[in-house]
Amino acid sequence: MRRIYLDNNATTPVLPEVLDAMRPYFGESFGNASSIHHFGQETRAAVERARDSVAALLNCRPAEIVFTSGGTEGDNLAIAGLAISGDHIITSTIEHHAVLHASKHLEETGCDATYVPVDSRGLIDPDDVKRALRPNTKLISIIMANNETGVLQPVEEIGKIAAEASVYFHTDAVQAAAKVPVDVKRIGCNALSISGHKMHAPQGVGALYVRKGTHLQPLFYGGRHERSRRAGTENVPGIVGLGKAAELAMQSFERGDDKKISALRDRLQQGILAQVEDAGVNGQGASRVPNTTNIYFDHIEGEAMVISLDLKGLAVSTGAACSSGAIEPSHVLMAMGLRSDRARASLRFSLGKQNTNEDIDFALALVPEAVARLRELSPTYNKQTVSS
Repeated sequence: MRRIYLDNNATTPVLPEVLDAMRPYFGESFGNASSIHHFGQETRAAVERARDSVAALLNCRPAEIVFTSGGTEGDNLAIAGLAISGDHIITSTIEHHAVLHASKHLEETGCDATYVPVDSRGLIDPDDVKRALRPNTKLISIIMANNETGVLQPVEEIGKIAAEASVYFHTDAVQAAAKVPVDVKRIGCNALSISGHKMHAPQGVGALYVRKGTHLQPLFYGGRHERSRRAGTENVPGIVGLGKAAELAMQSFERGDDKKISALRDRLQQGILAQVEDAGVNGQGASRVPNTTNIYFDHIEGEAMVISLDLKGLAVSTGAACSSGAIEPSHVLMAMGLRSDRARASLRFSLGKQNTNEDIDFALALVPEAVARLRELSPTYNKQTVSS
């Protein structure tokens, strides 16, 4: 069976060039990067080359990059590392659970938290962030690109608000990095997290940008790795892969590949809406990353649709992979004001560098057919059809 993967916001395939760069560090170049002999210094050099590449992608100093195990650790390190008991933090209702649950934990340890709302497009109003400031506000953490809708937040405006108030600003850029240009200087953030497996590097590696002069309390205690900000022997193959993926992302921007992916996404979205009634885009009217569209299909259950499409060879999702199997509808879509039934009837289509026009053709042939089949089984859809 032909299988097409359109769930790249969950994870991406490792690009061949990335795998080739990593391969030596599983075998002949195996040294501990903290060792002072030849074997260790060989891998140390590879780690530092990767640090240079990630820093170039984010427009920062290499010394400001802390390698982590991924986005969840980066988010937790930023939030728990920048706020303590008695502080107030500001975040939003549409954050990834790595931020939401870390914020809830801080509340349990004596912090106060404010969760600013979004409008029907999934956009945060910077004025809401400004109004939420208190004398004891220590940290603002706002996602850059939402993982479910792809909606881009006004992080530069929020960065200015944070700077004027002398408040730390962190942004979760896991779904933005390598899809849109990310410049930490323009954003004005103190911390920014990315994850390798969202940008065609391997799972289990990521990075946290920490602006020079920002005091960060570590989560782990042990050796003095990563300038004492993240203890633990470096994952050299993963770090090398992340560095190579960062290089490829910069080359991709130069070629205009983001525009090509955007065109594929738009063709998929427009083709579905042209063929399927009672469907629409969640986040319509807001700027989004070029690879993502989130579409609701009234009168169906999203999970049933995912299974139906998978049986035909198409992989999509109802939202965040870490929430798969959850009974409750998406907290992101509910925060945008969707009815619970419409939130449950929404699917996320997310493209990667490997996707082609033929993949879009495949999806456009399957999706309308699957929707029609599921609606025939839906008592609410049949009832509406009879009454009309």
